[in-house]
Amino acid sequence: MKIGKNISYNQAIKSDTAIRLGIDNTPSATALEAMTLLCEKVVDPLYEVFPSMTFNSFYRSPKLNTAIGGSATSQHVRGEAIDLDSKDNTFNKAIFDYIVKNLDFDQVIAEYGNNKQPDWVHVSFKKTGNRKQVLKAVKVKGKTTYVPYK
Repeated sequence: MKIGKNISYNQAIKSDTAIRLGIDNTPSATALEAMTLLCEKVVDPLYEVFPSMTFNSFYRSPKLNTAIGGSATSQHVRGEAIDLDSKDNTFNKAIFDYIVKNLDFDQVIAEYGNNKQPDWVHVSFKKTGNRKQVLKAVKVKGKTTYVPYK
């Protein structure tokens, strides 16, 4: 089953950590609906421009999210977020900039790296009330902090 033009259901829920720890990573019907909407509104249009783009995290069950130390408020748990990447991070900044300039989104986060090239790009989309937050993830005293992207 496909949830987007370029992402299958199995790809979207696959997690090596979930497999290793025996965690069920099956989304609820509501999360699956959010995942499909995220693909339609954000991911599919991005694949049109960046066909070699990949992703390293999509849906996370609450138990999986806890196991990996994810935020208690992570939109991955609701199926509203995906982490995008490119081979050797070569065009992550281009993905980030394209989202900011061309797509509707709730949050787009340049994850670590630097202003020239983030390590990966987190993007989320909600059915209603998208905030268009543009952020950067940085480490402050060993803890991830989200700051406005400049």
